[in-house]
Amino acid sequence: MAVQSSILLDGKQLAQQMQGALAQKIRHLLPQVGRPPGLAVLMVGDNPASAAYVRNKERACERVGMVSFGHHFPADVSQAELAAVIRQLNQDDRVDGILVQLPLPKHLDAEALLYEILPDKDVDGLHPANLGRLVRKEPGLKSCTPAGVMQLLASYGLDPQGKHAVVVGRSILVGKPLALMLLDANATVTMAHSKTPDLKATALNADILVAAVGQPQIITADMVKPGAIVIDVGINRILDSMGKAHLVGDVDFERVKSVASHITPVPGGVGAMTVAMLLENATWSYCQRCKASYNE
Repeated sequence: MAVQSSILLDGKQLAQQMQGALAQKIRHLLPQVGRPPGLAVLMVGDNPASAAYVRNKERACERVGMVSFGHHFPADVSQAELAAVIRQLNQDDRVDGILVQLPLPKHLDAEALLYEILPDKDVDGLHPANLGRLVRKEPGLKSCTPAGVMQLLASYGLDPQGKHAVVVGRSILVGKPLALMLLDANATVTMAHSKTPDLKATALNADILVAAVGQPQIITADMVKPGAIVIDVGINRILDSMGKAHLVGDVDFERVKSVASHITPVPGGVGAMTVAMLLENATWSYCQRCKASYNE
């Protein structure tokens, strides 16, 4: 049985609404705090995809009234130089959030740099202290992409409670924190990955199927239970027969959309929500640090 037509989960539209609300919130807090929120983004080298992401983040900061402190380093920058810049930003009262744009060149230890960021300025939500808060259900900065997925589900009235969620991919960036968030929302969660014996059989059990592995169109229509909610976290650049680059997700969108009840597009789905949650995290950190009410 195929679903007549799936509902598109429009992350781009929701992200725009969230950014509008954040801009209003920042305008309201500005007289009280005396300065706007500040976000520092550290980028290394000239990776075109990373450069595009950073530009996108900087424009989004501008739209909501946030100050962006960009730091662009040559590809051969040393670990010590980057760590020293992070320590300076930790002490800078104008900066409420710090993130290091990944991936980094192979000679750099991304994990060690992450440990250098103060947990309360870790707007990517990846510091062990913030992941620990997530495990304990304590307030803190949450990983942007998983938090964006949860926000998207909530905005369409899709409650994970009582649902079987299958998360394909176990990265610390998406898979693991998202599994915890779904668990907190009272879903029964299964994590699948490259060593799962029968991925198709596991995926077919999902009421909510999340693909976060970074492999183009690995989730095919025959892996999706009719009426399932499908969340595509993957963003993969592929070349067509003419050599032109296209962005596709981890889900075979054109075929799966006739089976799923709800589905996220790529682009325009989860990626847009990641940036919105980054701004949300930076604003939350700003309010915590300046003793201002986030919910005003």
